Amino acid sequence: MFAFSIEKWQAWAPGLQDENSWREWALAPFCPYPTAGAGALPGTSFLPPMQRRRLSPLARMVFDCAWPLAEGEAPMPMVFASRHGETTRSFQLLQDLAAGEPLSPTAFGLSVHNAILGQWSIIRKETCEGVALAGDADTLEHAIQEACLLMHAGAPQVLVVAAEERPPRDYQPWIDDVPFSYAVALRLGAAPQWRLALGAASAPAATAAAPDWPHPLNLLCHLLRGTPAWSHRAPARHWHWSRPSALAS
Repeated sequence: MFAFSIEKWQAWAPGLQDENSWREWALAPFCPYPTAGAGALPGTSFLPPMQRRRLSPLARMVFDCAWPLAEGEAPMPMVFASRHGETTRSFQLLQDLAAGEPLSPTAFGLSVHNAILGQWSIIRKETCEGVALAGDADTLEHAIQEACLLMHAGAPQVLVVAAEERPPRDYQPWIDDVPFSYAVALRLGAAPQWRLALGAASAPAATAAAPDWPHPLNLLCHLLRGTPAWSHRAPARHWHWSRPSALAS
């Protein structure tokens, strides 16, 4: 059993940048598709243009959501959770390799799974712990666990960011869990406002079904709908989410 609080959240997807737009989406979820114009990528206007240009689309999503949660706060660890990571950048490297072209050392270095954490640390000049995770459909829950362990070790707050980029067309027959690019950032604290449990325990007192979206987006649905408790079944695990204060009332 892990106990924590969600002090603040921020999310991004094409055309969905603020809480009002996400609230409308949570009531009637749909699949937004990117356009070539405004809204195709996060603005990240808080970064100098040179730094902004060096970020991949996935990194820009992470920065756009995590930065407002970290701004004005003491440096805190970050847990970056992504099942597929920099698939677009890696695929381009494979195409270059197949064409017999020289590989870019910079592109290769930025394709590894913890590269975004390194960029975050360099740009923000922070030296807190950073953990990069990749897992199954419950990667978010594993990130929450990691954050709780960091708080148990003494961190007052931890940033958790779950992000996925829509894969290249060639990957889409095998990657079917990213209907659109998105990022969800959570700033967690140690107050026991939420509980996350793993196992075959009895179902929560109240369970509300969410649409079949990637779980970080399902979590947003439950947050914005005020769901007091629900379950998330991954292929190998069964997770129980609950808000004790909501259940008590």
